[in-house]
Amino acid sequence: MTRQLLAAPALLSLFLCAAPAHAEVKLNPLFSSGMVLQRNTEVPIWGTATKGEQVTVQFQGQTLTATAGKDGDWKVRLLNLKAGGPYSLTVKGENTVEVPNVLVGEVWLCSGQSNMEFALRSATSATRHIAESRNPNIHVFQVGFNPSDTPLKEVKGQWVECGPESAPKFSAVAYFFGRDLQKALGVPVGLIQSAVGGTPAEAWSSRGTLEGNPELKGILDTYAQAVKNYPQAKEQYDAAVVKYKEAAAEAKRRGTPAPRAPQVPYGPENPRRPSCLYNGMIAPLAPYAMRGAIWYQGESNASRAYEYRTLFPAMIQNWRDDWRRGDFPFLAVQLAPFKKISPQPQESDWAELREAQLLATRTMPKVGMAVITDVGEEDDIHPKQKEPVGARLALLARRMAYGEKVAASGPEYDTMRVEDGRIVLKFKNTGGGLVAKDGPLKGFTICGKDRVWSNAMAEIQGDRVVVWNRNISEPAAVRFGWADYPVVNLWNKDGLPATPFRTDDFPLTTQKKP
Repeated sequence: MTRQLLAAPALLSLFLCAAPAHAEVKLNPLFSSGMVLQRNTEVPIWGTATKGEQVTVQFQGQTLTATAGKDGDWKVRLLNLKAGGPYSLTVKGENTVEVPNVLVGEVWLCSGQSNMEFALRSATSATRHIAESRNPNIHVFQVGFNPSDTPLKEVKGQWVECGPESAPKFSAVAYFFGRDLQKALGVPVGLIQSAVGGTPAEAWSSRGTLEGNPELKGILDTYAQAVKNYPQAKEQYDAAVVKYKEAAAEAKRRGTPAPRAPQVPYGPENPRRPSCLYNGMIAPLAPYAMRGAIWYQGESNASRAYEYRTLFPAMIQNWRDDWRRGDFPFLAVQLAPFKKISPQPQESDWAELREAQLLATRTMPKVGMAVITDVGEEDDIHPKQKEPVGARLALLARRMAYGEKVAASGPEYDTMRVEDGRIVLKFKNTGGGLVAKDGPLKGFTICGKDRVWSNAMAEIQGDRVVVWNRNISEPAAVRFGWADYPVVNLWNKDGLPATPFRTDDFPLTTQKKP
């Protein structure tokens, strides 16, 4: 009898160990109260449950069922949801999950580096914009910083209604974009912000994308060498941090400016490393249904601008492949003017990066670009005027994603011809006509066959621009806004600035020498 009593707990333990693991039905964290679902398309909903468990999802009169696979994952696809809300979404398995306050409308991913991350509270006229930001038809989701060396399944963050409590820390560019879009469309708008300052495009691209393109192999080679050198670099960095803290404390005691903090070395702990932000902050979002993406990045790739001609389109295609939604609209912001104004013609890696951005709009379908040559700041890489940036992105979205007949782009160089010692330029996207804003045309340079650039005179003649320099009798090429900080004023009458350009195909400063 005693032996039987002693054996009972052991038998119970064996029984519990042999029992199948149980997991409640759960939704991916993206599917939570306040979420916005994309209208008029297929909308995947996914989560986890016990292996083999039947999961039922109910929303807007649709009832769909899935079976959790061997890894516990399940997914259903709602179809052609109608804009509106708030609604409730119900998920049933062995337990029931109710998700309240669900809107249906237009969803956009907002990504890039610091100028996308730049918060509304720091933008021009922030106090007024924050006070006016309450809108129950705009919900926002900020993806938490989470670099990873392997693709993750979940992101950190939550959906919240746009208003004075949430808007100040949200992306200014994304806010203005969403505000204008919601006003124009009259439906709910969801904005997912996934941006990290100081990061290059390769950090937002998959490992497979970088490995699969021979022209991008150098990125991975450079990183591999950095990993090899990392122990020594980290040791030097740690020593520099100790000295920095001592110097900062002394500066504080004396009331003088603190020294500059040392930079984290490039290597396995650096958020600039290849694919780490893609793995942790983009891959887990797919295939959340959305209309498209807006992108503000490029500053960190300017020194490798020629490479960006390959990297940027590859990253766009990478994301499109992940979402499996075809060529969804991808709307980029061209780099703002930055660094000192130069009165003389100069080579410029920032101009070369702007050209790489422009080329993507010509070589890929449904890629648009907002030109912001009028909002730069010489001494600040983060210009505070973000409202025009968001407004121009919204115009691009209205035209490219929604088919509205609105002017969305400024003048863009088309063709040239040499005529009587002058170069005559023809443009696309002239709208109601070309205009020199606030005075005579400026920002043009010209060269002869010697390829020596000089400032040029320019004037509008109908739908063309004529460019010349009296000292160059046989001109060969023209450039416009070709500078770190372009000072330019060619616009169309629809109120949009012309993109910088060049008519030549001379070798660039960031182009690798053969």
